[in-house]
Amino acid sequence: MGVIRHLRKPKILTTIQTMSEKKPLNIGLVGYGFMGRTHSNGYKRVNDFFPDVEYRPVLKAICARNEERANDFASQWGFESVETDWKALIARDDIDAIDICTPNDTHASIAIAAAEAGKMVLCEKPLARTTEESLPMVEAVERAGVANTVWYNYRRVPAVTLAKQIIESGKLGKIFHYRANFLQDWTISEELPQGGEGLWRLDAAAAGSGVTGDLLAHCIDTAIWLNGSISDVSAVTETFIKERVHTDTGEKQAVTIDDACLFHCHFANGSLGLFESTRYARGHKALYTLEINGENASIRWDLHDLNRLEYFDHSDESTVRGWRSIHISDGDHPYLDKWWVPGLCIGYEHTFVHQVADFLSSLSSGEPCKPTFRDALETARVCDAVLASAAERSWKDV
Repeated sequence: MGVIRHLRKPKILTTIQTMSEKKPLNIGLVGYGFMGRTHSNGYKRVNDFFPDVEYRPVLKAICARNEERANDFASQWGFESVETDWKALIARDDIDAIDICTPNDTHASIAIAAAEAGKMVLCEKPLARTTEESLPMVEAVERAGVANTVWYNYRRVPAVTLAKQIIESGKLGKIFHYRANFLQDWTISEELPQGGEGLWRLDAAAAGSGVTGDLLAHCIDTAIWLNGSISDVSAVTETFIKERVHTDTGEKQAVTIDDACLFHCHFANGSLGLFESTRYARGHKALYTLEINGENASIRWDLHDLNRLEYFDHSDESTVRGWRSIHISDGDHPYLDKWWVPGLCIGYEHTFVHQVADFLSSLSSGEPCKPTFRDALETARVCDAVLASAAERSWKDV
């Protein structure tokens, strides 16, 4: 006769909310392109790695004009439903937050309508094409009192967040210089058209500007976050290819975006800034670097090696003084206690998981999730000043 064994009941963990206990946050995503993918991944992964947040994102609806492709996206990423009109999406009672991943010329109308409907609003960068378009967005979310944030994701690279902590600790001392560049090479061919779904960033009507609003906006946001406000700018821009075929018309039209932009500036803290961006730097796909030089120490970071922060401290003994390379992978580094064991790395996509986690945490704490629309408005003002300076060949106050 066999021995009867009594099965033990499984232990029930009570210290962390189960998924069913978390507050659902129903997401309505507008746009299924590159950014739509990064945001969707952030929503899907956040509770796995940030189990202490009280909210659970629900991929309730994806909205896009092409219904067939929207259905494919919904199937791949797990969205429950599809809409082809963003107004219908905003009108739904089962949507809590609208996430805008569309071309820049649509940001304002969607965000303002969402805020007026009482929805939380998350918007891809830049906030809009211009300061003039951006300001009503800020006023709308503040008037409605809805949670809002802009996806300037490089703030949430752990190495960049650590740089922020080091600066705030005072280790660098007085800041003298901030320099950054963002270099790409994907628009060099004259055969590349402008406009349409895939190349709207080359069409000023949709994008507002070229590298200034696309790439330098990232550099500017990070710079303001790390080093404070920019007071004035002097800039030069260039459009290397003057005409391109427009995808929508099939005809050659003037190119009115900036292919490259250089500017220098004064920060409010007295330091000098130097910025460069181009899509004509052959050999560079996404080279984003920044360096900050202070009285006592310096910091530099490179997106191509995003898990490292280089640090120079003049207080070190002269015999061992030099640049050190800090591998950002330990549990006491920003965000890294949520991921792997020390020595293992995370990537670009994790910055969006971090922003989702911070947004969800802000809903519980009542604190804003930076950068807010108001914060992003400052970046828009700098971008406008840069373009005006280049056009008029003069210094411009921000």
